[in-house]
Amino acid sequence: MTNELEKFCMDGRVAIVTGGAGLLGAEFCRALADAGATVVVADLDTKKAEEVAAGLRARGAQATGVALDVTRRESVAAVVQRARDEHGRVDVLVNSAALDPKFDATHHETAANTFEDYPLDLWNQALAVNLTGMFLCSQAVSRPMLEQGRGVIINICSTYGLVGPDQRIYERPGKPRQFKPVYYSVTKSGVLGMTRYLATYFAGSGIRVNALTPGGVFNDHDEGFVANYAARTVLGRMARRDEMNGALLFLASDASSYMTGANLVVDGGWTAW
Repeated sequence: MTNELEKFCMDGRVAIVTGGAGLLGAEFCRALADAGATVVVADLDTKKAEEVAAGLRARGAQATGVALDVTRRESVAAVVQRARDEHGRVDVLVNSAALDPKFDATHHETAANTFEDYPLDLWNQALAVNLTGMFLCSQAVSRPMLEQGRGVIINICSTYGLVGPDQRIYERPGKPRQFKPVYYSVTKSGVLGMTRYLATYFAGSGIRVNALTPGGVFNDHDEGFVANYAARTVLGRMARRDEMNGALLFLASDASSYMTGANLVVDGGWTAW
């Protein structure tokens, strides 16, 4: 019998992380690589994906940066096939790619985004990335995982998939009111539905499917936003970008071998009030 720490070991496992060059995606790649996994960093931004992979290789890990458009079936299939050709298997899929309207220093929303005027094309784009992309990626890895008789799929959700957005935290004195747009809550709620569906669909196959729900992660947000956000959490602060890594590694590894169809919430107590 292994000890508890050994259950977190990912030696010999191959993981694909979509959105792997993103704020949390890059952290997930690092956590998996540090635990011994071979990591395929998949992102729409090929240059950044390779930069993340290069950083992991510099740490002694096996990692490859690849281009991935999660809305295109052929792009998804090519990434999964490359992982199989180069590494022989696919053990873990982290569905982290998503459109997420940010309110930090580099992504602050400026256009009107009220529900009553929200553009249909932006709605459709978000559905394509946040839900259809997750569907296509999960579908593509399911065949090699079924052949192997085991696999792990982790879908990244959000607190706004559990509760409605507190739109007050996005207000700025003297500026037009901004909102977390409708598509974000709707698609993240859908992530939980897909997680439960896949978990029960793959019952008895050796494939486990769970969701990870992060809270807000600090990324050079202005003081006003940080104060507003922190006031809504039990811990009184935003998360550091590495504070989801332990939960992600737990779900990816044998440490969570008796979990499927579950949602692990790491939100500083936001949803506990």
